[in-house]
Parts: sequence; C-alpha cells; structure tokens
Amino acid sequence: MIRSEEVRRRAVYGAQVLGVAAAYYLSGRLGLMRQVVVDGAVVTPLWPPTGIALAALLCLGVRVWPGIALGTLVTVSEIGDAFTVSRLAIMFGNTLAPLAAYALLRRVGFRSELARLRDGVCLVFLGAFAGMLISATFGSLTLLLEGKVPPGRFWLVWSSWWAGDAMGVLVVTPVLLVLRGVRLPRPTARWLEASVLAVVVVVTALVATRSSLSMIYLVFPVIIWAALRFQLAGSAPCALVVSVLAILAGTDALGPFAGHSLTQIMANLTLLNGSVALTALLLGAIVAEHRNIRRETEYAVEELEALVEQLAPLSAASRQDRPRRHGPLDGGPRSQRG
Repeated sequence: MIRSEEVRRRAVYGAQVLGVAAAYYLSGRLGLMRQVVVDGAVVTPLWPPTGIALAALLCLGVRVWPGIALGTLVTVSEIGDAFTVSRLAIMFGNTLAPLAAYALLRRVGFRSELARLRDGVCLVFLGAFAGMLISATFGSLTLLLEGKVPPGRFWLVWSSWWAGDAMGVLVVTPVLLVLRGVRLPRPTARWLEASVLAVVVVVTALVATRSSLSMIYLVFPVIIWAALRFQLAGSAPCALVVSVLAILAGTDALGPFAGHSLTQIMANLTLLNGSVALTALLLGAIVAEHRNIRRETEYAVEELEALVEQLAPLSAASRQDRPRRHGPLDGGPRSQRG
C-alpha cells in the first residue's frame, strides 16, 4: 500500500512536470509566431511562457521547476542550436527568472486569489518588473558576448526582451490564476451581460488597433466595465484579448502602428499592453477587495444583531427580577416635619 502510494505520487509529479513543459513549449510556439528581430536578437512583444511558468509555480509549488527548464530548452531549440553554451545560458536565465519572481512573491505574503490591491501591486512590481530583469539580462548578455548584438544596441535589445517577459506575467498569469478558482455560476441575467461584454471587447479592440484614427483609448472603458462588474475574472481575459489583437496589428503595421519603425512599434505595444494589463489587474483587485470588505462588514453586523437578540431576553429578565425600591414617588411613607 505504501509503495503504491509512492508510485502514484511520483506519477502525479511526473505528469505535472511534463504538463508544465508542454504548456511552456506550446505557448512559446505561439509567441514565436509574432517574433521580431531587434539587432540580431529574436524578441516578442508578449512572451506567454513567463506567465505560464510563474502561474505554475504559484499553483503547483517550486518543485515543478524542471518542467520550466525542460520547456525552455525545447523552446530555445526552435530558434537555434539547443546545446550550445549560449542556449544553455538563456535556458538558465529563463528558468531562474520565474523562480526569483516566485520567491519574492512568497516573501511578501502574496495570495494567488488576487483579491487584495497589495497582491496586484506585488505581482506587477515583483513578479513582472523585478523578476524578469534576470531573464532579460542573461539573454541580452549572452547575445552580446556572442557578437550577435552590437554594444551600442545592447540596451535596446535588453529593454525589448524585458518588456516581452514582463508583459507575459502581467497578461497571462492573472488569467491562469483566475481560471484556477473559476466556478460556473447558474444561468442568470449576468450571463447575458458577460456575453455582451465578450462581443464588445473583441469589436472595440479590433477597431482600436486597426483604425487609422488612433482610437486606442477606446479599450479602456471596456476594461473598466469588466473590472467593475466581474472583477478580475472579467478584466483579465479582456486584457488578454486586447493585448493579442494589438500585437497582431502592430507586427503587421496596421492602424495606428502603420508608418512607424520597428522600435517605435515595440515601444507603443509595450506601453499599450502594460497600461491595459495594469488597469485590468489593479482595478479588478480594488473592486474585489472592496467587495470582500463589504461582505465582512455585513457578516459582522449580522453577528452583532444575533448577539443583541440573544442578550435582550436576559436583560429584560434581570430587570423583572430586580427588587423595586419605594420612594416618595411610589406612594411610600413621606417624611414629616414636626
């Protein structure tokens, strides 16, 4: 019995590692479909594997790190030779970055439910901005030492690499964390509103990212609507849709991205995706936190009312049992002056 339980645990662990590696590789293939070359470096405006890696660590624990390493190695082999020193260095950086982000988040008491504003802020600044410094630095330095990136263009490559990895965390990780705890509600009127929201976000994002009138700002009212009505469960998927459609338009130089250089397009995509992701994540967390506070307050009021109802009969009984004191107003003897 003990041996069979041990075999089962090992099988589950192996399946988790292979699942993480497969998800990393498949998402990497999707990211490479819209790759751009910046001074000899292959980068993407959004690198989904970083978001998947961090979400896997938050949901399954640090023990699944071999899946991240394996997925990174196989993904890097799609770009060049897999077993050169430079490829192994990139694999090391891409594995260490989500591990560092996970360690930072655990140290500050991060909760994967993202029901507090501080959790959203920590995911942005520690998980995305700080953690992905490692992968960008390892990757850019490796290409610099190989001579594939000229020294004068190092910071451009570094910033493009860092932005793609950070956007992967900001856009993909919240969606996966939301899907982990999602429960399908009973059919109500909110299903209709959610369906309308899904259609509106797609149509609005298409118009905003493909129109030559520069109407990118149209996506923000939709993100706000999703956050106010559905919290992160609505705003995170909407942010993902907007980011993907923006990347498709940007890499094809359509709409507001037409006529711009590759550097300008990458900068605009980074600013747009970052603004959309921050709005969706932080506003969704704020709304969720306020609703939790209201729910806790209502629960505390209900408990107080129940306590008052329990104490009221006892207080009435104690007043009835208390002996009455007769005084001048009760018809008792009055003092007389002789």
